[in-house]
Amino acid sequence: MPSALPDGDVAPADGSLPAAALAGLGTRPFGFYVHVPFCTVRCGYCDFNTYTALELGPVGGHPGASRQTYAEAAIAEIRLARRVLGEADVPVSTVFFGGGTPTLLDPADLVAVVAAIRDEFGLAPDAEVTTEANPDSVTPDSLAVLREGGINRLSFGMQSAVPHVLATLDRTHDPERVPAAVAWARDAGFEQVSLDLIYGTPGESLADWRASLDAALACEPDHVSAYSLIVEEGTALARRVKRGELPMPDEDDLADKYAVADDAMTAAGLAWYEVSNWARSPESRCRHNVLYWTGADWWGAGPGAHSHVGGVRWWNVKHPVAYADRLGAALSPAHGRELLSLEDQRVERVLLELRLVTGLDVAVLDDAGRAAVPALVADGLLVVDGDRLVLTPRGRLLADAVVRDLLR
Repeated sequence: MPSALPDGDVAPADGSLPAAALAGLGTRPFGFYVHVPFCTVRCGYCDFNTYTALELGPVGGHPGASRQTYAEAAIAEIRLARRVLGEADVPVSTVFFGGGTPTLLDPADLVAVVAAIRDEFGLAPDAEVTTEANPDSVTPDSLAVLREGGINRLSFGMQSAVPHVLATLDRTHDPERVPAAVAWARDAGFEQVSLDLIYGTPGESLADWRASLDAALACEPDHVSAYSLIVEEGTALARRVKRGELPMPDEDDLADKYAVADDAMTAAGLAWYEVSNWARSPESRCRHNVLYWTGADWWGAGPGAHSHVGGVRWWNVKHPVAYADRLGAALSPAHGRELLSLEDQRVERVLLELRLVTGLDVAVLDDAGRAAVPALVADGLLVVDGDRLVLTPRGRLLADAVVRDLLR
């Protein structure tokens, strides 16, 4: 959820969508993303749309701009979504609370949002309902409330097990809290637990990264996401790099660490299914993210949240106060939107589906893209599996370059 909103067309005040976007509603998977924009501390590398209590200042008591009232605003948008999408039967297959730190809300508030989605749309019998969490933002009691309230998947922001790496990232949790939080989650009945890791932090050695992988895998997670550190413009980390206090991440170091991660995951019984994600079984894959990567439909609730339905993408106003004010006036919180052309959708399929273990249908490519395939296969970056193109391990390291060649 980047801090900067993209350019786009003006979104209708009532949030209405073109008839063509609604035509296939219910025939594609449908999910809800709920953005919770609160953090106790802003991490130096993060450019997501998040706010600390200090940043919100005196508006913290404003409806929607405080943790205590935020669920009311999110539920109002869920009800708006029901009105906009009409009477079509759209059972929700995935719900994902992201942030920010969703578990800074009272667990009963997260449960209330899930209940609102269930009441307005219905949840599929096997719906995946995930919340992100910081290890120091949960307790055994809060996790029990979440699990009993229908949340069945947890994604913990571990990032690293090495104190000096966490300090550089401005992460405040004790590394020892991670295995404790995972154990509490298991005790509460969570069968799906994921850990998020970041590699390539300035000052992180290869031994540090191996230590983080070992600590994460010792928790026996069902899923691991491992992302290379990106220095985003406008962040505190970017300013430190610009001042020369920290070096930029090194591309060769990132490649080495990715290879180490893939080997460690494979040895621990987790298989890659997307370039930066590994799962213990197909059932442990993050179905909500797969929904994004395969161009399905989702409604993003919350300030700055992005949505996509039937080739229409839109995004909400950023600030929690502006967001709540729009909803309080019975208006859509959408700030702007774009209608994706067929070519836009084709390009996005190449960008996203090629990152998956299931690969990309060759038929999605144009003539120039198909002409590029033999050289990419000869270079050991792609394999052809029937009518699909799948990245090799080396190809995963150079995925962006492969995509550029296929879209030239």
